[in-house]
Amino acid sequence: MTSQFSTLLRQLRRKVGLTQEELAARSGIAVRTIRRLERGESTNPQVGTVRLLADHLGLEPADRARLLAAADGKTPEEPLRRATVEDLGPPVDPQVAKAADDLAQAVAARWRREEERRRIHDPFPLPVRWVPAADSLVDHWDNICRASPGQAAELADLSGRLDEIVPVYQRIPSGRLVVLGQAGSGKTILAVRFVLDMLKSRQPAGAVPVVVGLASWNPATTLFRDWLIGQLIRDFPGLSAAGPGGTSLAAALVDADRVLPVLDGFDEIAEGLHRAAFEALNATTLPLLLTSRPDEYAAVAASDVLTAAAVVALAELVVTDLVNYLPRTARKTATNATVWDPVLAKLRAEPDTPAAANLTAVLSTPLMVGLARAIYSDDADRDDGDPMDLLDGEKFADADAIEEHLLASFVPTVYRHHQEPDWAPERVQQWLGYLARHLDRLGTRDLGWWQIGASVRRPLRILAVGLLVGLLLGVVDWFAEGFIVQGPHMVLGGLIVGSVSGLAVGFTHDLLARSGGAIEPMRVRIRIRGGPTRAGTKFLRRFRIGLLGGMLLGFSYGLLRGITLPGSNWFMLIDAGVFALVFGVGAGLVFALVAMFETPLDISSAVSPADLLSSNRRTVAFQVLVFGPLFAVFISSGTWAVIRILQRTEVALGSGVVFVWDPVWGLTAGLVGAVGGGLAYVLGMTAWGQWVVFCRIWLPLTGRLPWEVAAFLDDACRRGVLRQAGAVYQFRHARLQDFLAVTATGHKRPVP
Repeated sequence: MTSQFSTLLRQLRRKVGLTQEELAARSGIAVRTIRRLERGESTNPQVGTVRLLADHLGLEPADRARLLAAADGKTPEEPLRRATVEDLGPPVDPQVAKAADDLAQAVAARWRREEERRRIHDPFPLPVRWVPAADSLVDHWDNICRASPGQAAELADLSGRLDEIVPVYQRIPSGRLVVLGQAGSGKTILAVRFVLDMLKSRQPAGAVPVVVGLASWNPATTLFRDWLIGQLIRDFPGLSAAGPGGTSLAAALVDADRVLPVLDGFDEIAEGLHRAAFEALNATTLPLLLTSRPDEYAAVAASDVLTAAAVVALAELVVTDLVNYLPRTARKTATNATVWDPVLAKLRAEPDTPAAANLTAVLSTPLMVGLARAIYSDDADRDDGDPMDLLDGEKFADADAIEEHLLASFVPTVYRHHQEPDWAPERVQQWLGYLARHLDRLGTRDLGWWQIGASVRRPLRILAVGLLVGLLLGVVDWFAEGFIVQGPHMVLGGLIVGSVSGLAVGFTHDLLARSGGAIEPMRVRIRIRGGPTRAGTKFLRRFRIGLLGGMLLGFSYGLLRGITLPGSNWFMLIDAGVFALVFGVGAGLVFALVAMFETPLDISSAVSPADLLSSNRRTVAFQVLVFGPLFAVFISSGTWAVIRILQRTEVALGSGVVFVWDPVWGLTAGLVGAVGGGLAYVLGMTAWGQWVVFCRIWLPLTGRLPWEVAAFLDDACRRGVLRQAGAVYQFRHARLQDFLAVTATGHKRPVP
């Protein structure tokens, strides 16, 4: 390295008014390394180190280029334009830059709220610490530093605590870090703190750290990039909007390296797919932070480590941590003591006794400390609220028994004082157990409100959708036949139309669900003014879907109407053909017209499951209320037009067949078609409709969930049983989900 680099670095540091110590604190680079660089004692500065220095000095592009050029051993005046452009990276498209900034705001707001719900800072965060992992789990440090062949990289100190996660991460030139820890050891807490701290120092248009759970990824069938894009669109529906080049904004952000994946739960990937996941992650140089339990990661790392990734292991909490934390969470007594003081005194005085050793082992993770706090500190009025019971060796023979007690007591404790009389703790435990078993069957940790209906067995789903749609359609046809047309067979017509149509919609829903899984929520809203002007392929695709569905509905209605009429004959086939044509074209045009007024949601407009549910409800309601009457008018006028054409054809041919247009029947057909088609679409083909059928009617009616499911889920989040992770809910911890899933089936102890 030439002396120009040392001089230039020192000049630039002084220019921005920073000391060596301040620059070290900002960048996470050891102060001794900065001193050696400025003295010219280091003969081979790593590119990653120089870039970090440039980033945290806040250099202008020209000064940044000069510093990188000097580090390359050339004078700043040398014409290195090509190298400079490569180092600075390609310019970010303005649309992508804005999307990244909007995404950063949404992510920060989301996780700040989640930290508040989980009371991370009340009274202060538990001391999550880590140390470098065993060498056998880590790639060569030269690879981590991206060192050139023949060059030796300087080791960095990766030990740290929760508030140091960003500086530690920035000491890793590759930007790839693996965090190992046992269940409940604080991996997710660390991931959230990493995201929030990274966003504080993020520059405009910079990369956005986003937490995504790995449990839903199948690396054998889905490329990592495609899966990541799908997760972004799921949690931030606005990213489904078209970006540069016709791709989605989510794809554009990933392609432009504007997303820093924080991958939570490598161990949650389906068993047998860990190797494939490793290979997929090794195929990319994308910076990332990955969390995992040690055993699952070590099993794969025994044959191949994660390329260029540094690895740290979370340390257990010690008795001193408990002494500093637990008393400050509990109410003081008259003697200025707390319920935890005698317990902690026992742990310090007799650490080697079996009871003390078991309790110390259990309280070595933030998860169990949090459960113990909720049970014994936050609910001091409970009759059995003395934590000294945890040291009863006869009652709790081992550490597993203590953990089971804390897990089993958590839900009854937090729901002990609920104001809703129907939400008794034992019923709440049953409801949560039902949801936990549902997630267990799906093999995921993500509870999407649109997927809850899939917990019902397939025949019952068909029955539920068919019954509701059939009942409503039967009432509509009965009203039309009896009060508008005043036909003599209104009851029979209502029964036939309702039963057959309900059965058809039920099976149609089943086909949709089987072909693509749970029906996904719409990620659009209706905007009359300012909506997209390019419909294109979307318009034609919607028209085909509406055409086929409308023809099926129209043909069935015409045929069934003919059956109910006295003296029906082959003319019913003509009626069926007319209605099939009119219903098909009308449904196709109206359904396609909806696409012209759909616009993607804003990135920050669906920041929670409740927001996405409300957005879908408004969109579906608008579609039905606005375009339903339009469909009715089209059916009436379209039927009249077809009959007029047939009348003229009959006159010209002189066939003797008489075609009669009855305006009342035209209005009746329009009413039945609009209402019936709308109900069939909403209840059988939309995510919000499935929510209504199953979560608002079927599951509460059968006692599996409460009547106010949305309020129940939000309340569970406020109580710390669930948490929000983008557009989905998750249980507070995987251990809690597993416990509820197993104990709800009648087993006593959860499966490890």
